[in-house]
Amino acid sequence: MISKIISGAILGIDAYAIQVEVDLARGLPILTTVGLPDAAVKESKERVKSALNNSGLAFPSQKVTINLAPADIRKEGTVYDLPIAIGLLSAQGMIPVTVLDQYLIAGELSLDGAVRPIKGALAMAMLAKQMGLCGFILPMDNANEAAVVEGIKIFPVRSLIEANAFLNGQLEIPPHRIDLEKIFSYDHHIDSVDFSDVKGQEHVKRALEIAAAGGHNVLLIGPPGTGKTMLSKRLPTILPDMTLEEAIETTKIQSIAGLLKKDQALAVSRPFRAPHHTITNAGLIGGGNIPRPGEVSLAHNGILFLDELTEFDRRTLEVMRQPLEDGTVTITRSTISLTFLARFLLVASMNPCKCGFLGHPSKPCRCTSWEIRKYLSSISGPLLDRIDLHIEVPALEYRELSGQAATGESSEEIRERVNRARKVQEARYQGSGIFCNAQLNSKQLKKYCSLDEESSKLIEMATNNLGLSARAYDRILKVARTIADLDGEDEIKSNHIAEAIQYRSLDREYWR
Repeated sequence: MISKIISGAILGIDAYAIQVEVDLARGLPILTTVGLPDAAVKESKERVKSALNNSGLAFPSQKVTINLAPADIRKEGTVYDLPIAIGLLSAQGMIPVTVLDQYLIAGELSLDGAVRPIKGALAMAMLAKQMGLCGFILPMDNANEAAVVEGIKIFPVRSLIEANAFLNGQLEIPPHRIDLEKIFSYDHHIDSVDFSDVKGQEHVKRALEIAAAGGHNVLLIGPPGTGKTMLSKRLPTILPDMTLEEAIETTKIQSIAGLLKKDQALAVSRPFRAPHHTITNAGLIGGGNIPRPGEVSLAHNGILFLDELTEFDRRTLEVMRQPLEDGTVTITRSTISLTFLARFLLVASMNPCKCGFLGHPSKPCRCTSWEIRKYLSSISGPLLDRIDLHIEVPALEYRELSGQAATGESSEEIRERVNRARKVQEARYQGSGIFCNAQLNSKQLKKYCSLDEESSKLIEMATNNLGLSARAYDRILKVARTIADLDGEDEIKSNHIAEAIQYRSLDREYWR
């Protein structure tokens, strides 16, 4: 007898349907799995056999063939344990075949029959909805995550016994629901760090506020110990609240990567990723035989912080150029091509030279001009061109370090202004598929960043004097648009352009 179970697998950041076919035939009691299974899938027969026996359910004493269709795509992971066990029970006549085509089933089994959590439950719930199924049977620990998807019933189970009883109509499981409004209303900004902790550097705080409000990339340059890392790690505390659409995109990626906490429904806090400078191309961009998201995708809708930027391999940094421009990463293998979302805010910090004291008011630089050029050459011009704000972080004076200067604003005060500016942008770009000024394309720039005569002359003069590229020109307009939004202005004015221009002059000083 043959039974067929609908399950799912993850490819990239989306799920696709897998049909688990179980056939019982006369012969020696051997279980064979076909359909390009990996080692974890092949080992499922031992988990399934023990789970059935320890749950008081019968394991067939016949020849068993399990096919995972489509058979030309490699299957990996432990997500097929529960559907294989259900298929074995159905093939023995213990579960009605007629109910199996109504549900998508996924879950890992422990040896005692308990159902363990899986990765990618949110994407699978979206798949079940697209297929028009009645419901999704999955582990209890993944219930909140899957319940985010409206229009599909979520039936969480704790054990194989529960799943068997539910499919036989012996146990009623109410569809799992969550309150999205409650999740978003909870204060997720209870942080151990705050911008008020940072002494001085008010101009850097202003630049980071602009970056948070418009989603602009930032490069911080300064001697060691001036607060570059300290400021960067406090940037998440002033980022704007996520929209539901952004939260679902971020949750899908984190679920597939296994980064969601137990029982977590949505990732409503923007991610902050800080990879070490020894990271590889595949680790940063993504890769593998079956490509997995890299750090740029794990930072989607959040921050990618690269501390000591010049210590990263230049070839590794160069692979970021396309994601910084397009907001996506396409990874191609011989048999497959996958696209990952990678719309992130890049924050990078670096010293001005190898010894770190170039331009320091009291400590002389020990580097030769050749050493300085070699040190800075690890950052290419095209990559610098894609960073909107270049900020110098100078050494602090004693008065600022000793705490005699006035205490700066708190993260909460700055975040209120950032949220107001971002809401203006959300209303302006509603329905266009973008969320902030940094994502504007050339056509949208003409529509939303028109300049008066005075502003046009100012940016023309800066372009000619500084030798700005077309990309740098566009990014100045985007930054000016954000500054105007923070000021509550509908039109970009000359003072907004002037402030935006000053954030593009530092690279001409160091990389001239």
